[in-house]
Amino acid sequence: MAPAVVSMLAGTSDPGWELTVVRNDVVHSPDPALAGMGEADLVAACQAGRPGAFEVVVERHRRAVYQLCYRFVGNHEDASDLSQDVFLRAFRGLRNFKGQSSLGTWLYRIGVNVCLNRVSARTPVNEPIDKQQHVDLRSESPTDRILRNERAEQVRAAITRLPRKQRAVLILRMYHEMSHQEIADTLGSSVGAEKANVFHALQNLKKLLGEGIV
Repeated sequence: MAPAVVSMLAGTSDPGWELTVVRNDVVHSPDPALAGMGEADLVAACQAGRPGAFEVVVERHRRAVYQLCYRFVGNHEDASDLSQDVFLRAFRGLRNFKGQSSLGTWLYRIGVNVCLNRVSARTPVNEPIDKQQHVDLRSESPTDRILRNERAEQVRAAITRLPRKQRAVLILRMYHEMSHQEIADTLGSSVGAEKANVFHALQNLKKLLGEGIV
């Protein structure tokens, strides 16, 4: 099954905000005028209810959102479901988006909250991420290559046992190579707090791996 990234919103009162289905397995040819828009103009087009505008948002950010969700759950099906939820929430909230952060940062913030709210502390069923069609291997980081060794499953399992905020900052730092400022912006916190969270997350991760409890 290839679930839709964004599904039709049932019961939407504003006809200008009706959203067409965007699926992972469908190749779209967006309106060239929309595809060439900068972020501010594209957001304005979405807020004005211009047909196809939000599909361009999804197309631009679906890989990054999927990868973020995958890092929390470790398998394709759950990551696809979470990605769908992220874009549904973004669609509903975009009319109130003020541009105080980049659209990508705003989507990451929604993604982290969705994942933390829905992911339990159980060990995920891990699939090799490089086998997923949604992952851009050209952007593979050194951390990704390291975590594809024989300890990858133990590391991912240990991350799921971290406290919520520590889990979030470690995923953003290790897998998405965000700076402390970018993490702080994404989570709505301070740089100092995120540096402390990253430090404590790494210490706890080392402890979990050293004790061999995962």
